[in-house]
Amino acid sequence: MIPVAKPYLTEDEVNATRDVILSGWVTQGPKVAEFEEEFAHFVGAKFACATSSCTSALHLTLQSCGVRPGDVVITVSHSFIATANAIRFCGAEPVFIDIDLATYNMCPDSLRRFLTNQCDQRKDGLYFQNVSQLLAAEETPLNYVEQHIGRVSAILVVHQMGMPCDLQSILEIASEYDVPVIEDAACAAGSEISFDVGKTFEKIGRPHGHAACFSFHPRKVMTTGEGGMITTNDEDIWRKVKLLRHHGMDLSDVQRHESRLVQMEQYVTTAFNYRMTDVQAAMGLEQLKKLPALVERRRSIVGAYRKALADVDCLSLPEEGAGIHTNWQSCPVRVGEGAARTRDEIMQWLLDKDIATRPGIMNAHLEEPYQNKMWHLPNSETARAETIILPVYHTLSDKGIEFIVEQLKLAVS
Repeated sequence: MIPVAKPYLTEDEVNATRDVILSGWVTQGPKVAEFEEEFAHFVGAKFACATSSCTSALHLTLQSCGVRPGDVVITVSHSFIATANAIRFCGAEPVFIDIDLATYNMCPDSLRRFLTNQCDQRKDGLYFQNVSQLLAAEETPLNYVEQHIGRVSAILVVHQMGMPCDLQSILEIASEYDVPVIEDAACAAGSEISFDVGKTFEKIGRPHGHAACFSFHPRKVMTTGEGGMITTNDEDIWRKVKLLRHHGMDLSDVQRHESRLVQMEQYVTTAFNYRMTDVQAAMGLEQLKKLPALVERRRSIVGAYRKALADVDCLSLPEEGAGIHTNWQSCPVRVGEGAARTRDEIMQWLLDKDIATRPGIMNAHLEEPYQNKMWHLPNSETARAETIILPVYHTLSDKGIEFIVEQLKLAVS
C-alpha cells in the first residue's frame, strides 16, 4: 500500500528521545527551550513558544491577541475544523471568507468586500453587521454574550496545505481596518514567501502578521508526534502565550529546578496545560535539521507529478506564484470536466490499486457545529468536492510516483 503521507523518522530521533527519557526530565524543560530557540532562528522570528498542538497554539495566540467572548474572527471555512474550533474556544465566532480556487487560500478581494460591505466602524472597533444571523447556530458562544457582540478582533489566515496565502494583500487590507492578522501555518513549516515579486524570500513564521502557529502532527512535513509552535516578534504576545500554556504560573519548572533558593510560584491568571514535552522537543530538534531536505524532496515529487500530468486536461495542480515557495505538505489535484469517472470513483480506483488518497480539504461550514444558511462559499465547496490529495512523503520512490501517475491516468480516461 502506498500511503498518502508518512513521517520520515530515523535513528537520530530514536537516540535523541532515548537520551531525554534516560535523563529523567521528560516534561517541558531544557529541550523545549532549545527547540524554541532553534525554530525561531530557522524561521527568522524573535520569539517562539512550543505547545501541545497547533490547535492549542491557535487558542493561545487568539486569546493573547485580544479575541474575547462575543467577538468574531474572519477566517476561511476551507481548513481543518481546528481553525474554527480555536476561535470558539475564545467564546468568539468564526466568520467565513471564500477562497481563491487557484491557491486554495483566502481571497483578498473577498476579504475587502466583506470588510467594506458587511462591517461598521464604531469608536471602539470594527463590527460585523449580521450578528443576528450568527445566533441561529445552536452552539455559537454569542448566544451567551450581551455586550460588544460582533466586534471583529482578528483575521485568521491559513496557509493551506503549505502554500502561503496572499499575505501582502491581506496585511495591507487588515492595516486599513486596524485588525490583527494571525497565521494558521499548521502545514507551512519550511514554506517561503516574497514581498518583492520573487527577488528575496522569507520563511513563513517570521512572522508577517502578529503571530504564526505551526503543527507537528505526523501528517506535516516535520513531526514531534503531536505538538505545535507559536512564533512572533511581539514580546508581549510571547510572554502571554508562555504564561497561558503553563497554568498561568509565573515561574517555570526549569527556573525552580536550577534555583539555589526555595522558589514559591504564583498563578496569576486563568490558563491551560498546553505544554510540549522534552521528549517531543528532542524529536523536533532532529526533524528541524532535516526540514530543508524534506521540503526539497517534496518539491521534486510534486514537480514529477506536474510534468507527468501536464497533458491530462481534466486534471490540474495549483500553480506557485512568483512570490511563493510552498513546502508541498500536500499535493492537491482538481478533477475537472472530461474525466471518465467522478472524484470519488477515481479515489476508489486508486485505493483498489493500493494507492491511498484523501478528498479535498474539509469545509467547517458544512460540519454540524458551524452550519448556517448565511454562508455562501462556492469556491470552498468546489475545492472540497473536486480535489484529490495525492501521496507525498520523503521516501516515496520515483517508481511509486510513476505507478500513481499511471493509475491516475487510467482512472480518468
